[in-house]
Amino acid sequence: MNRQRRSIIKTLSRALRLRCPVCGESSIVHSPFHIKHACPACDALFKREDGFFVGAIMANVVTTEFVILVLYVLCLPVIDTRFDLVLTCLSAVALLFPVAFYHHSWSFWLGFDHLVETLPKAS
Repeated sequence: MNRQRRSIIKTLSRALRLRCPVCGESSIVHSPFHIKHACPACDALFKREDGFFVGAIMANVVTTEFVILVLYVLCLPVIDTRFDLVLTCLSAVALLFPVAFYHHSWSFWLGFDHLVETLPKAS
């Protein structure tokens, strides 16, 4: 159990730093909004079959919705009747957060996939 917990913590740490979930040596990011096909250090495959990226998109959408909900609840005691201001701010967050979280959603999805089933090697 302790070894499994360390593996999860190590994978989450690598995901936060946008590193390969298998070796942690290389970044998963090729350029802004482009994920590498595979890790140059350990050859783990990042982009798999068609549709694999749907999990990363789902992670991004769910996290964005959670952030908006938390911000709304935190604003409730402060807003009184300024709903137009809150709606404007939350709309800005809804547009900007998914863009800022794009690489991390991919990284967490790859880490989750690595924990469930080891990432295959690129061939």
